[in-house]
Amino acid sequence: QVQLVESGGGLVQAGDSLRLSCAASGRTFSSYAMGWLRQAPGKEREVVAGISRSGGATTYADSVKGRFTISRDNAKNTVWLQMSSLKPEDTAVYYCASDRYVRRTDYIPKQDEYYYWGQGTQVTVSS
Repeated sequence: QVQLVESGGGLVQAGDSLRLSCAASGRTFSSYAMGWLRQAPGKEREVVAGISRSGGATTYADSVKGRFTISRDNAKNTVWLQMSSLKPEDTAVYYCASDRYVRRTDYIPKQDEYYYWGQGTQVTVSS
């Protein structure tokens, strides 16, 4: 079955950087778009960044543009989220997620199209 395992979360100070990793298994990684989503306490889950199956297209939430970078290595079955200039409002549980279907090369899923999820990793940014 599909498994997504996140790592790299932790407690950092405002302005610091952190890199999250997500290792995927169970199907052909390169065939599926991927994304990172987060959920802060008392808030709804939101898409932070998405990347097409080829890696050629990416999207970001306005709140993280210019600070976060999503990337993938299809040979390593891994997707990363590089986070810089972290702010206290970035505090959340971060989830790696995968599209359910194989779509065109440059497609990035909408939030409700992510089907497989990791267990999440906590990121806490102190002021």
